[in-house]
Amino acid sequence: MSPLLIRPAVIADLPDLLAWNVAMAWETERKRLDPAVLERGIAGVFEQPRRGFYLMAERAGVPLGSLLVTYEWSDWRAGDFWWIQSVYVDPAARRAGVFRALHGEVGRRAAAAGAVGIRLYVETENRRAQSTYADLGMQRCHYWMYESEAPASAVD
Repeated sequence: MSPLLIRPAVIADLPDLLAWNVAMAWETERKRLDPAVLERGIAGVFEQPRRGFYLMAERAGVPLGSLLVTYEWSDWRAGDFWWIQSVYVDPAARRAGVFRALHGEVGRRAAAAGAVGIRLYVETENRRAQSTYADLGMQRCHYWMYESEAPASAVD
């Protein structure tokens, strides 16, 4: 079997990233994403690297999965947390070390950049993912996440 390659995503990977984000949103939340908005969102990462970066996993030139890393400044620790988001592994490649390899690469890059930690969030009912993250040494933290939509801005 060919070795697994983890590499930074490039704009040419946008079709795979788009398809995988649509699939991930449906699989995890039964949510349908607007492809046009999603495409702008993915492109926005490539346009402004301060937003983060995508990593791709491939074997023999065939893309198998990806994730997005974004940054959150911690004033308490005077450093960035790296957030893993938009994780997707092709169903045929699951349970074969693809996410483990992606996670390992995030860890190496975060350490080299001086990040203070790596975080992610997971659906409360997604026991398989929770088990995977725990097996990689990640620990469930004591925070709950809250969110709200931003209010629409007033137009004069």
